[in-house]
Amino acid sequence: MSTGSLALPAALTVLSEDEEMFRKAVGDFAQAEVAPRVSQMERSAQYDKDLIPKFAELGLMGIDVPAELGGAGGTFFMAMLAVEELSAVDASTAILVDVQNTLVNAPLLLFANDDLKQHYLQQLAAGKVGAYALSEAGSGSDAFGLRTRAEQKGDRWTLNGRKLWITNGAEAEIYIVFANTDFSQGYKGITAFVVERGFPGFSVGKKEDKLGIRASSTTELLLDNCAVPQANVLGEVGKGYKVAIETLNGGRIGIGAQMIGVARGALAATFKYVKERQQFGKPIGDFQAVQFQLAQAATDLEAAKLLVYNAARLRDAGQPYTKEAAMAKLFSSQATERVTSLCVELFGGYGYTREYPVEKFYRDAKIGTIYEGTSNMQLQTIAKLLLKD
Repeated sequence: MSTGSLALPAALTVLSEDEEMFRKAVGDFAQAEVAPRVSQMERSAQYDKDLIPKFAELGLMGIDVPAELGGAGGTFFMAMLAVEELSAVDASTAILVDVQNTLVNAPLLLFANDDLKQHYLQQLAAGKVGAYALSEAGSGSDAFGLRTRAEQKGDRWTLNGRKLWITNGAEAEIYIVFANTDFSQGYKGITAFVVERGFPGFSVGKKEDKLGIRASSTTELLLDNCAVPQANVLGEVGKGYKVAIETLNGGRIGIGAQMIGVARGALAATFKYVKERQQFGKPIGDFQAVQFQLAQAATDLEAAKLLVYNAARLRDAGQPYTKEAAMAKLFSSQATERVTSLCVELFGGYGYTREYPVEKFYRDAKIGTIYEGTSNMQLQTIAKLLLKD
């Protein structure tokens, strides 16, 4: 059939030359710089901070930030490639880059005025770490039930409250913080603020001791009459819920990229192992039962990759992508749980030890069904959009 002059889109998984070069550069970096540090970071449950300036040097701290603002001038899709490549080696490392690009740089690019963009995006792209502070003790899935209060006093806002589960909390210097300026308005009183670590009344509290992604810091933030300049309102007063929703929609694609990277890393280790492990006089990879299990796992991974790549491409194209982002996060997180569990089983008893890498991939996978919206929240979003028309 002739398509005339109609240009058909390339397959989702076919990368442009620039995308492939970028993917390879990040993959090579992950093997050379991240892989040797993984064991120590896991044991100490903290990043090797020498990595952060290396991220900035490679352009990973501002991947789709325009060059005139100090960024790499890439795309959101390229940011997802970076998260995937890093996650195939270490999910904790990938999360720092993911949050930086999807939850901090993104709302600044979308909602900040020119002054805020100039002031903060250049710092972030140059290597300052950012964090996104929405969750609280009483507002997880009910994110807009937050109780942090913001009161205007002259040319400043005073913030009081406590944030929980803040990724990058220990390393960050710049935070996107959500507070309610008028509780009588409900969620329409929520406002987003850019808060610096050095602002009076701001402090970082307890660091969580976690099952997986152990090197990634997850902390509480304490706001005790924290003084924030009027100029640091992100977007409009009372429109913070829009900032939060739009940011999290993109963030879900980032979690999907993280999950496909984790599954990829686990499968790569497992393919190698089943070719070497001998039972009954031959490699266990020669047994049909093992082959069929691996074939199913690889198919799950490919399906997850297509969902993630499609959502990222839609976002870059300026098309609606909320449903696709929710589907990508939902399926990729569930599929990665299945894949990493299988990998542990195929390693046998060794898979349950820290001598081999699959137990870490398995632990790192679990968070995917929880943060930035649980699986039930993704199902709710998908169903609501399907039934909207």
